[in-house]
Amino acid sequence: MARRRQIYEGKAKILYEGPEPGTIIQYFKDDATAFNAQKKGTINGKGVINNRISEYVFTRLSHIGIPTHFIRRLNMREQLVRQVEIIPLEVVVRNVAAGSLSKRLGIEEGEVLPHTLIEYCYKDDSLGDPKVSEEEIACFNWCSHEEMQDMSSMAVRINDFLSGMFSGIDIRLIDFKLEFGRIWDGDFARVILADEISPDGCRLWDINTNEKLDKDRFRRDMGGESEAYQEVARRLGLLQNEDNGPGEVLDMSAHRGRLRSTPKPGKK
Repeated sequence: MARRRQIYEGKAKILYEGPEPGTIIQYFKDDATAFNAQKKGTINGKGVINNRISEYVFTRLSHIGIPTHFIRRLNMREQLVRQVEIIPLEVVVRNVAAGSLSKRLGIEEGEVLPHTLIEYCYKDDSLGDPKVSEEEIACFNWCSHEEMQDMSSMAVRINDFLSGMFSGIDIRLIDFKLEFGRIWDGDFARVILADEISPDGCRLWDINTNEKLDKDRFRRDMGGESEAYQEVARRLGLLQNEDNGPGEVLDMSAHRGRLRSTPKPGKK
């Protein structure tokens, strides 16, 4: 097999040159970071779980007309995606007060917001991904007014869909971040959803107990990170118990915490 050319390595993923022009292979790592990489660690099997959850979410979003970079999952840790020019902004969608919003404004964590709040952060680890205003975005030309409208419109639709999807499996979507990229066709560019959607970038609480099922368990030294990620996958039907229905099983007993795919009995 020819050695693939690595394009970029981030905190949670590695990007490789894809098999065709305009494609990239996105590899999901088990590395975990928090507080702009000031805290580092590993969550065993996280890359496998996030790959599957993100594949599932992006596929569902495409069904409601959200354009995404996702093409297909290649294996347990890799996806084939479209190559995009990443817009240097994180779009943060908040439904319930938590994390930095609670600290910044003194709002009790868990308080439901009067309406969904959309924030923008400039993607720069060295600066701590600072929150920025629409005026600053326009001033520094990080994206056009039309692109801002496209991103905010998609963020609202994505939030509505995901809130309902997670509510159906007794999970409350507290907040989450999105990243978008441009795909060029000559001189014309359109904005599509990129990166991933997984417990790494979403706050997910059990509706009945408020138990955290996301990376806050790592941020706050709560423990049980792997189990929380697995629980989200299980409720989505991606991680099946032995006596559950059809589908691919993620075998959690693989050596050294790594996960492997095994066929469901009776499924070819």
